[in-house]
Amino acid sequence: MLVDIVPIGNVPAEVKRAASGALRSVYDCEVTVNDSQSVPNGAYDSGRNQYSAEPFIQLAERVGRGEKNIAITPHDLFYRRRNYVFGLAYLDGSGSVVSTYRLQTSSDGGFSNQSANEIFEDRVRKEIVHEIGHTYGLEHCDNNRCVMNFSPTVREVDIKEENLCGSCQRLIS
Repeated sequence: MLVDIVPIGNVPAEVKRAASGALRSVYDCEVTVNDSQSVPNGAYDSGRNQYSAEPFIQLAERVGRGEKNIAITPHDLFYRRRNYVFGLAYLDGSGSVVSTYRLQTSSDGGFSNQSANEIFEDRVRKEIVHEIGHTYGLEHCDNNRCVMNFSPTVREVDIKEENLCGSCQRLIS
């Protein structure tokens, strides 16, 4: 299985490294990093001052070279009526997206004594693994430690682990 990371906008090297490392570790897949892309035309919503997530997924599917393709962007994303999303993927699809915009907060609520940069990279890894999980057909998991648990805030992202629980792991094996 090949997963191609498609950076959209200015994505730092350490974000790409964290994402590719997490994918290799959890899914034991091959990972490539595509050339950086420009923001897709029509994605920006001036009324919301945010970007629609779906054009980012479509761009990843179009330019990605993998069986699974994931866009990573520093831009703030929304989906339909949701105020924001950390990421979005189509169940059993080939494309997905993760936004680092709201993953960058200075604190993890006291869960650890990690630096802000380590906390940020942990969140990136978890969200990348989460969205690719959806492309493998995994839905949200009730186990709040599982990476597939729904996480509407960074606090929930910080609580969960980077790995799939046993139930979710069995579904993709």
